[in-house]
Amino acid sequence: MSVSPFTQNIIAMVWDFDKTLIPGYMQAPLFRRYGVDGNAFWAEVNALEAQYRARGCEQVAGEMAYLNHVLTYVRRGVFKGLSNAVLEALGAELTFYPGLPAFFAELRTLVESTPDFVRHGITLEHYVVSTGFTRTIRGSAIAGELTGVWGCEFVEDLDSDNDEIAQIGYVLDNTTKTRAVFEINKGVNKHPDEISVNANIDEAERRIPFRNIVYIADGPSDVPVFSVVKRNGGRTYGVYNPAHKEEFRQINKLQQQGRVQSIGPADYRPGTQTHMWLSEAVNDIAAAIVRERESALGARVGQAPRHIND
Repeated sequence: MSVSPFTQNIIAMVWDFDKTLIPGYMQAPLFRRYGVDGNAFWAEVNALEAQYRARGCEQVAGEMAYLNHVLTYVRRGVFKGLSNAVLEALGAELTFYPGLPAFFAELRTLVESTPDFVRHGITLEHYVVSTGFTRTIRGSAIAGELTGVWGCEFVEDLDSDNDEIAQIGYVLDNTTKTRAVFEINKGVNKHPDEISVNANIDEAERRIPFRNIVYIADGPSDVPVFSVVKRNGGRTYGVYNPAHKEEFRQINKLQQQGRVQSIGPADYRPGTQTHMWLSEAVNDIAAAIVRERESALGARVGQAPRHIND
């Protein structure tokens, strides 16, 4: 008889970062530290594609361009002394949307305080999947609530005592975010030596089935992940900054297109649409796990024998 390696009683909340958990972009503290005009930096990044193509580069990746531009600033002395330690320290300067990071703990408490959920060993994990800096996320106020982080990473100069970042170590873009979600789904992050993200594993054998995953993000760049999660039975939720009408229009359009199941303001305090929808999603998923496990138990055990009355 085949035995599944996982009990599939884990719920995963998978979060985008910029404009989902914080109002802006995580690079803002970096620009403040070095007195750099953020708008000018991004304008230079946006112009790089044409420059690369003019030099014969046929394929240009946006995230690679911005990471390379950070390294260019380091080499030119604009970001003098920028190290991974500095990137992590900058995370402490990030301001989160209302209700965070408390909401992360509240969702876990919802699961851990419900007797039926506890009886079946149901747990909840939070993950961040971002095209931003992994180190900055890990230095932020929300880091202690996270089971895992996927993002972009730099490597410091290995041939020098100088701890400035010198190379790109890992790149995550809007398409490869889907790879991170599959790693969570299959359990690659927990068992990297035993499981490959490309391994052919039946959904019933995966650590966190897609039906137990909720993906929360803010816009069109998240469409690949929205599509993967929703198509495989997971839940998708879009958030927007209520102070910016254009952000609402963006995510509202995605809902109209069926990309996300629901939307709400990036306000995670009790009583808000977002707090209630996500809390109810977690409750529904946990209740479904209970029903499935109890049904499976009943089917295996069967009814106890009983006397037949004449």
